[in-house]
Amino acid sequence: MTGHALETLVLGGGCFWCLEAPLRELRGVSAIVPGYAGGASPDPTYEQVCTGRTGHAEVVRITFDPAVISCADLLRIFFVMHDPTTRNRQGNDVGTQYRSVIYWQDAAQEKTAYAVRDEMEKSGIWPAPIVTEIAPLDHFWPAEEYHRDYFARNPGNPYCSAVIAPKVAKMRRLFRDRLAAPAG
Repeated sequence: MTGHALETLVLGGGCFWCLEAPLRELRGVSAIVPGYAGGASPDPTYEQVCTGRTGHAEVVRITFDPAVISCADLLRIFFVMHDPTTRNRQGNDVGTQYRSVIYWQDAAQEKTAYAVRDEMEKSGIWPAPIVTEIAPLDHFWPAEEYHRDYFARNPGNPYCSAVIAPKVAKMRRLFRDRLAAPAG
């Protein structure tokens, strides 16, 4: 037990499976739940969100220990692990449900989100302007159970092999010093 409170942060950067799998490997991350946020429809389903008409984004709710990984460092990794310069799209995933978004839960997270976004913009790692939305979290709706640990449970899925596996490899390559020890 660490003796201090864990924090949660809700992020959207395309398909929630593409954020869940690589971010799950970070030291200090204790849980990740895929879900939906940012729309008006209560308790949406995956099928409803996929239409693009609910206003919700596919997101992950990350529970983390700020003594191990700060909110700012988690956001820096987020900005590297997806393309924050494309509005409502990540690769072939197109629609408002795939927008780049940070949903903050308190004033400290809001301040950190803007500061890290500005830092990443000034760093020049992306050739185009960052379009990540920063907004207060109104409500988080957990996704259906079959979305949890999707990559780990469906390694033979063509989408997992083609899209998610390279993101996990990128995480392992770029943030080796931040990874949790392998289970087992």
